[in-house]
Amino acid sequence: MPQLTPWSLFATWLSLGARSWGGGAATLLMIRRTVVEDRGWMSAEEFTRAWAICQLTPGINLLGLTVLIGWRMGRAWGAALALLGLLLPSVTITAALTAIYAGVRELPAMQAALRGVIPATVGLGLLLAWQMGVPLLRQARDDGRASLLVAVGILGGAALVQLLWAPPVIAVLLGGGLLGALGGSLRSRR
Repeated sequence: MPQLTPWSLFATWLSLGARSWGGGAATLLMIRRTVVEDRGWMSAEEFTRAWAICQLTPGINLLGLTVLIGWRMGRAWGAALALLGLLLPSVTITAALTAIYAGVRELPAMQAALRGVIPATVGLGLLLAWQMGVPLLRQARDDGRASLLVAVGILGGAALVQLLWAPPVIAVLLGGGLLGALGGSLRSRR
């Protein structure tokens, strides 16, 4: 990995902020691709764990992830530069687009474009779910059949519980963590 300077860290996040179109899933996909595949700052497993930690915190998870990765790369200055880099272009672009959208929101072409953006965003979300799920399932498989069954059970169970009863997300996350800890405890006793 080449020498990481404050400028290169800021420039990386500035680039991500300028390209973070399409909402949370699309931005998370770009952050993952940059941090894991392009820069090699984290492994796929480390990134998935970092994202899981951010799911357990209140607030905007992408900002938490940005701060967490920035901290890992450069402590306090890294966290500050990463957050500034991510937010600066998006805040500026959002303010400009809001002003423009106010004048064109009723045009049929704009309505048609928005109907095309939504499925594209969902498709990116599905790709991201796949890319984040595969390392988790691979690691569980490497840990043994029981670990894989626990991981698949938690994965499917969380989706089913949310679909059927829609409890608070934190309850589903804490329940998944509790089941994972219980499964790990039972596995270590054997």
